[in-house]
Amino acid sequence: MRSRWPRPDLPEALAADGTTIAVGDPLAKTVVRLYEDPRCPVVLDFESTGAKAILAQTFRRQVRTEYTFASFKDDRLGGDGSKRAVNALRAALDGQKFAEYHAVLIGNQTSVEESGGFTTERLLALAEQVPGLRGEAFDTAVSTMKYQDFVTASQAAYRRTGDDPIGPGTPAVVINSKMVPEAFRGFLFEEQLAEDLLNIVRIDPVGWQNHHA
Repeated sequence: MRSRWPRPDLPEALAADGTTIAVGDPLAKTVVRLYEDPRCPVVLDFESTGAKAILAQTFRRQVRTEYTFASFKDDRLGGDGSKRAVNALRAALDGQKFAEYHAVLIGNQTSVEESGGFTTERLLALAEQVPGLRGEAFDTAVSTMKYQDFVTASQAAYRRTGDDPIGPGTPAVVINSKMVPEAFRGFLFEEQLAEDLLNIVRIDPVGWQNHHA
């Protein structure tokens, strides 16, 4: 089934740090940074629930969503599927198809893990669901791991986040430069609660963490 993406004009860009992929209006007052590993099942739970509210507000240009990708699941599960998926996501950015391809990859995570993982062939096949993504440049970037340096740097950036030297776990969510505290973590896995959290941030963009969950 081919993807039906509601906002093909959604701005996408690689940030100056070289490891952050930013999606949405650069002038949005709320900035949500997501740390994700494409093979992490909790990321799938998050993207199926609370992340929908974040994406909806990104479509409405109320939120800019920034992604930093980890690939530690390869060490725990074996193989190199996370690294290959992150490389492919970076390649999709070249064609302004990152957000759409990201939705396809995460949405197919379970079936992919059950049938061989994020191989080059599977990543290219999933790209067929994103109109206009497949082409010589994208296919070559996926096949040759063109963005291996990006994959490595992104994992390093993930590990530098928070107090734990191996990283904060995925998904981790930072809003306006502040990590979502444990008291609010449940909000991330229910769409309406995530919407409520973003509304709190809109009302109090600096001190939102001090509100009662």
